Amino acid sequence: MCELFAMSSRVPATLGFSLERLARHGGAEGPHRDGWGVAFYEGPDCLLLREPRPASESSLMHFTERLGLRTRMALSHIRLATVGDRSLRNTQPFARELGGRMHVFAHNGDLPSLLDRPRPVGPIRPIGDSDSELAFCALLARIAPLWDELPAGQFPPLAARMSVISAYAQELRELGPANFIYADSDALFVHADKRTQLDGCLRSPGLYLLQRCCWRAASELAEAGVILSTVRQDVALVATVPLTDELWEPLREGVLIALSNGLCYGADGKAAPPERVAAGDRAT
Repeated sequence: MCELFAMSSRVPATLGFSLERLARHGGAEGPHRDGWGVAFYEGPDCLLLREPRPASESSLMHFTERLGLRTRMALSHIRLATVGDRSLRNTQPFARELGGRMHVFAHNGDLPSLLDRPRPVGPIRPIGDSDSELAFCALLARIAPLWDELPAGQFPPLAARMSVISAYAQELRELGPANFIYADSDALFVHADKRTQLDGCLRSPGLYLLQRCCWRAASELAEAGVILSTVRQDVALVATVPLTDELWEPLREGVLIALSNGLCYGADGKAAPPERVAAGDRAT
């Protein structure tokens, strides 16, 4: 099965070591050789890089690691193909515009019954033939009414977005493993489910959460004329498997959380400590 990774940060940060460790799993230290992709957000838009080849062997991935792009929100995916051929159109993350913002989605699991349903005929249609992209298009169709006729620069209430995503996640769990990360340029929505573990058994955790808080020098702010010597940095990371030796919190099966500016939010749209949201209520 595939692996997911995402970062939410208060102050723009680089993916650095985490991206390098994830890339190793894409063929060198893991079987995920069928493609990789990463999305770096900048405001409402994102830079999306994808290739249908092993991340560990990709010159573009290695260049991206060295480039050290700074962002407040990013998500990445390395693929082990189960549905759909090995091609760019089936390589995650997938991205679409909605409400003047880029929405990005990555999924880990198998939802083969989605392929038996009629292909979408509305404005949001899949390009490839994977179950993951079908799941993304259906999610956008569900959440699109919240974005209709919103004033420019505004977002639907976080709790309202969480409610729609939670209901949809519950439906996906009935079809198969449904670990996914969805971003709308304001927040990362993380849904944890079961995944195939190293012993071959299908069980939770499907995702892990790590939150860091520190103070660091803010030379880039000083250069911009902001008189501050240090700035607080909050960073939240999500990964299919822990990428460092730190204490990652396993997310309970069926939990839905949101990450924004490095902070964690529960299903009620309120900020909460990571250990509380990790063991929070199932998406209903």
